[in-house]
Amino acid sequence: MSPCLLGFSPVSRAAVRGCRWGEKRTPLRWGTPPHSLVGVVGCSPVELRVAKLNEDATAPTRAHAGDAGLDLYACEAAHLGPGERWGVGTGVAVEIPEGYAGLVLPRSGLARDHGIALVNSPGLIDAGYRGEVRVLLLNTDPAETFRIEPGERIAQLVVAPVGLPEPVEVESLSESARGDGGFGSSGR
Repeated sequence: MSPCLLGFSPVSRAAVRGCRWGEKRTPLRWGTPPHSLVGVVGCSPVELRVAKLNEDATAPTRAHAGDAGLDLYACEAAHLGPGERWGVGTGVAVEIPEGYAGLVLPRSGLARDHGIALVNSPGLIDAGYRGEVRVLLLNTDPAETFRIEPGERIAQLVVAPVGLPEPVEVESLSESARGDGGFGSSGR
């Protein structure tokens, strides 16, 4: 088996274990917090430490091996009337590694079937944040109320490397083909 595996596996600071393509993942069993998920991206191990803040919380899971997103689960009930927004707790906190960012993204099925979007998509989790991951949902359906029960998947978490540039004030910027063309500048 190649040492370059994609995906997260339930391990406790041990070597990353592979799985068959398409194998379903079940929620991880909680051990002594913080629980760890370990993944390999580009042959470099990346650990996502996850702490359970509520005994009813469900650990983030990946639906299929190789999926980019980890499903985030509601840890509380909520109801969103038409046009309403609500911050739903997941009951977990994550430790995003330095040089990475956590991006909270909508679930396409919730958007398609119920008009559920994220108010601030993507939601950004900085490496230094240690509080509960909360998901800001918005019901865009004009007529139907959407109900959420604990344990339901409400969003996805993608952990991605980020550049950490230092801003440098300059008199002018270098020329580019696009220049200052903004919204709509490339046509329909």
